[in-house]
This record gives sequence, structure tokens and C-alpha cells, in this order.
Amino acid sequence: MLPLNATHDPQLTSWVGSANDGNGDFPIQNLPHGIFRRKGSGQAWRGGVAIGDQIVDMAAAVGAGVFTGDALPVARAAAEPTLNHLMSLGPKPLSLLRAALSKALQTGSKQEATLQPCLVAQSQAEYTVPARIGDYTDFYTSVHHATNIGRLFRPDSPLMPNYKWIPIGYHGRASSVIVSGQDFHRPRGQVKAPDAEAPVLKPSARMDIELELGVFIGQSNALGDAVALDDAESHIFGLALFNDWSARDIQPWEYQPLGPFLAKNFASTVAPWVVTMEALAPYRVPFTRPAADPQPLPYLASEAHSAGGGFDIQLEALIETTKMRQAQSAPVRLALTNYRHAYWSAAQMLAHHTVNGCNLQAGDLLGTGTLSGPTLDAACALIELTAGGKNPIHLPNGEVRTWVEDGDAILLRGWCEKPGAARIGFGDCSATVLPAKP
Repeated sequence: MLPLNATHDPQLTSWVGSANDGNGDFPIQNLPHGIFRRKGSGQAWRGGVAIGDQIVDMAAAVGAGVFTGDALPVARAAAEPTLNHLMSLGPKPLSLLRAALSKALQTGSKQEATLQPCLVAQSQAEYTVPARIGDYTDFYTSVHHATNIGRLFRPDSPLMPNYKWIPIGYHGRASSVIVSGQDFHRPRGQVKAPDAEAPVLKPSARMDIELELGVFIGQSNALGDAVALDDAESHIFGLALFNDWSARDIQPWEYQPLGPFLAKNFASTVAPWVVTMEALAPYRVPFTRPAADPQPLPYLASEAHSAGGGFDIQLEALIETTKMRQAQSAPVRLALTNYRHAYWSAAQMLAHHTVNGCNLQAGDLLGTGTLSGPTLDAACALIELTAGGKNPIHLPNGEVRTWVEDGDAILLRGWCEKPGAARIGFGDCSATVLPAKP
């Protein structure tokens, strides 16, 4: 677990004025990484770092001579068309680069004149998925989500007996992970009504959202080598907002006996910006569970993890319908939750994923699963918010939603804030559901 250092100082300001208002996602204390290019330019994709409403074009900054010494090869990796190489370097090199960027962007920096021409306005940029994702595993780390879902299908025994012993996950589809802003068509699949003799192939009528965090793997582990819990975060590059869209009418018919398939693999939206583990250091919280619950097996427990293995991250899901967009109305909140409610941590996910010798690689993605909190307003999927479709949501403009309709955009946001620390955020993660293709 990385300690606090000078880059976290809440008093730091930047010569990039938009980074200093105290309400934005990207102050100098954050410095998340992503892959971008100028809109409509046809340029090659390149690595960038968000600061205020600007992006540091890392290739341009390297070419301008901003970085020297041990930070230079790390900066070159951060300028590549994907973040995989940068992710693979591990915490110490990443910390060197963060310190160099912080120094160059601080108010009064001697490098301002050199770095200023390397900035690109975020409004002028387009993005792609931050890394080449080799594999994607989705977990089920919210006990509240698992209980709410289980109650719909197994009222007498909503939580499966293994849930409190093992981080549950399934192998997802990496090729259909898309970047925020990339819209997608409503999926088709087999749907079988309870009273029907046979299923039919049709567009999903029960499109749902899942507010999650994506965990990007950094350093790899060799095949056969397990990663110990207290070493797990050295193998995590950072976190990003993640929406694992779900087709709830396709899912029940297909998921037995091998788990999710077409109901999940048509699209999963990831935010363009990855917030590093070092940037999140001020927002660590204890990670414990009720004393009456089964305590984790030894490979999933440690004193250090209990003391600071959780993170205080506020998470929000909002909806913008076509009617709202035409009226230029603001998106409406569907749910507000916090990552500290998770039953299994990111470190536990990784430690369990590798305990059998599975080799994770830089750029692999782990989804936390839907991060619902303990109350209904913190339920982060429509299937929970509407009790399986029985209690539709009434929006302020008079519209009613049970599931996501064509033209609806879902927006995810996340941020950390507390007294004595700079507020940092995750940017936006959004996509619009388009009609099914003929």
C-alpha cells in the first residue's frame, strides 16, 4: 500500500487554472492516465494525463524534453498507444512519473513554458479503451446486490452459501469492452417466458445497467505463482468507472449451468481515465466485515488489509432520456453508493484470482460487480431499483422507466472527497442504447 507523499498535498495548485477550482475531477493531486487523440484528426492514439480540463500529450511532452533521468523511460511508456507497457512497470516507476508530472504542473514550475504547448483541451479530444484488454473477469463483490438479486429468485434463501467465503466471478468477454461515449445497439438473444413452451429470438426488452468499478491489472504474475494479499495492490495499476450492461430477459434462460453469456457480452462501457492506486492513497478506509459473518480464509486476510484495504469512493448512476435531452434537462440520479460497502476488496479479488496459479497480465480487467449499498437508493441496477420490474421509476419530467429504453443514456460518475484532502474524480462513463439492428 503506497504511503502519502508530496504529490498528495492538498495545498498544491497548478498553473493549469482549471485544475484549481476544488470541484473538478482532475486536480494536480489526481493525474489519471488515458489514451486519446484530437477529434477528427486521424492521429495515432497516444497516452495522455488529465489535468483540469486539459490533457498532457505525453508524446509531445517527452519530445519537448520535460522528463529526464529515471522518469524519462516511464514517460515514454505513458505516451504509447495503449497503457499496457506503462501498467506493467509496477508502482515504483509509476510513482517516479507521478512526482515528475506533479513538479512540472505545479504553480511556479520552471517547466510551464515548455509543457504549455503540450496541452490539449479535453473538449477537443476523443478516446479509446485505455489498455489492450487480454482478459476480463467480472466479480460479484456487493453482498447487498447479491442479496437483492437472490431475493427476487430465491426468497427463502437469497444468498448462496458460498458467497461469504469466496469472491465469486465469471470470465467475461474482453472484445466487447467499449470506451465511454461509444453507443451500442440493443442486443438480441433467446428469451423464454415462464409459460411458453419454447424460447424465441428477439431484442432484449429488459435492458439494465450495472454500476461497477473496473480494476486494471499492472504487473503480471507468472503462471503457477499466486499473489499474496499484501502484495496484490502492487499488481493493480488503477481503477476506472465501469458499466457492465445486462439483458435481464436473456440471462435467466441461458445462465444455467455455466453462468452469464449473451446477456452480458454484447457491451461493457469503461471510462477513458484510469485513476492510479497512488492517487487514491488519501482515501483508504478499514476493510472489515461483521463479526458474526464467516471471516476470510487466511489467504484473503491480513492485518494491513483490514486496516486500510478499502476505499471511500462515492459512485453515482444517472439517466438522460431522449425527452430530457431534447428539453436540455440535466440527467437524473438513479442511485448513489460508495465503494466502501463492497464485501470483497480489489486486493482480495486479485489474490483469489491467482491462488490457483492463474497468470494475470498487464491490461487485464477485473470488474467489481454491481456496487449496491445497503439501502434502496444505493441499489445500482434497475432490476433492484424496480424489484424485478414490479415498481417502475417515476422521473421528474413525468416519464416512467422500468428498464433502459432506446435513446436512453446512462451516465456514471465517481469521486473522493474528505476534509484535509483534495477532491479527485474519475471523469464520466456514458453510453446511449440504440435500437436493435434489423
